[in-house]
Amino acid sequence: MTPIQNIKIQRSNSSNLDFLSLVKLLDKDLDIRDGADHSFYAQYNKLDKINHVVIAYAGQIPVGCGAFKEYEKDKVEIKRMYVLENYRNKGIAGLILQTLEQWAIELGYSSAILETGLMQPEAIGLYKKSGYDTIPNYDQYAGIENSVCFHKTLTKD
Repeated sequence: MTPIQNIKIQRSNSSNLDFLSLVKLLDKDLDIRDGADHSFYAQYNKLDKINHVVIAYAGQIPVGCGAFKEYEKDKVEIKRMYVLENYRNKGIAGLILQTLEQWAIELGYSSAILETGLMQPEAIGLYKKSGYDTIPNYDQYAGIENSVCFHKTLTKD
């Protein structure tokens, strides 16, 4: 992994135009990876209830994003994690995830959950490396064979 220098992270919300353009690319990627299952997952990836978004910039170029929304009073759900293909394997996704976790802690949340798919091995690796533990699939993902769900207790470093 060759880290990229000068990555800047900006906090925003789901109306941010750079975030919206990255999410379009994410959805195209997921459509290919998930195939026939994509429409099932897409219904749970609406942006209207996402108020906490981070965007990673390399110079002026938006290269990655992530978000969270409240799941329960003390728990967030990590959503919409994505890094442009040419910027992957450089630590950007980990930086985005750490930034989301720190923001959630600042807001008083104590844990995070998320769902990803078996067709996203890079994401699974990131979450395991970042201290997330596999949990039984929750809510709409229960019984979905392609889904993998994770949990992490959030602590101040």
